[in-house]
Amino acid sequence: MSRTLIFKVSEMSEKDILQAARALTAGAVAVVPTDTVYGIGTGALCEDSIQRIYTLKNRPASNPLQILTGSLEQARRMAEFSGGALRLAQKFWPGGLTMILSPSPEGRTLARGFTGIGLRVPNCTFLSALLYAMPLPLACTSANLHGQPVLTEETDVLETFDGKADYIFLDGILNPVASSVVDLTGEPVLLREGDISRAELERVWGGPFYVK
Repeated sequence: MSRTLIFKVSEMSEKDILQAARALTAGAVAVVPTDTVYGIGTGALCEDSIQRIYTLKNRPASNPLQILTGSLEQARRMAEFSGGALRLAQKFWPGGLTMILSPSPEGRTLARGFTGIGLRVPNCTFLSALLYAMPLPLACTSANLHGQPVLTEETDVLETFDGKADYIFLDGILNPVASSVVDLTGEPVLLREGDISRAELERVWGGPFYVK
C-alpha cells in the first residue's frame, strides 16, 4: 500500500497549494473536493496517471474523463465554442455544468481519441486556486468506484482511496448533486440533468435539448 498525503483544505497555505499543483502537473493522482462531489484527477497530459485512475475506479476505457479548467479563457483554448456554448459557459461557469465540445487543435491531445472533450470550470475556492496554479488542466472524474454511489463525505473518501491515491484533500461534506452534462458536438443533447435544470439550459441555449 502506498502512502497517501492527506490535507484538510482549511489548513492549507498558498505554498501547500502550489506544491500540490506541481505534483499533479507531474502526474500525482489526487482526490479533490469540487462544488458538487469529491473527484479524483491528475494532470490532463499525464497518460500513465490517467490510466491509473481508470484502474483505481475500475472504470471502462470507453468512458472519458472530464477536463477541469480554472477559467473560461483556458477552456476556450481547448475546444470549439459555438455562440450557444459560449452563452451557457458565461451563464453557468464557474458551476455545475459539463459541456462536451469538439476539441480545438490544442485540445485534441486532451480528447484522447474521443470525438468530444468534456469541459467544466468548477465553482470551488480550493479547486479554483489549485487549477490556477497548474499550467495544465485537470483530467478528473468522480471519486468513487465505477457503478457505486458518488462520495460526498470525508470518511467514505478515506475508506475508498487512502493508500491508493497520492493525495487526498478533505473539505467536509459536499453537495450530492452532480453536474449537468450536455453534448454539443452535434445536435444539443442533455446527457444528465444535475445541478442545472433542463429548463434553465434550454432558456439560455435558446432551443430544446434532446434527451438520451
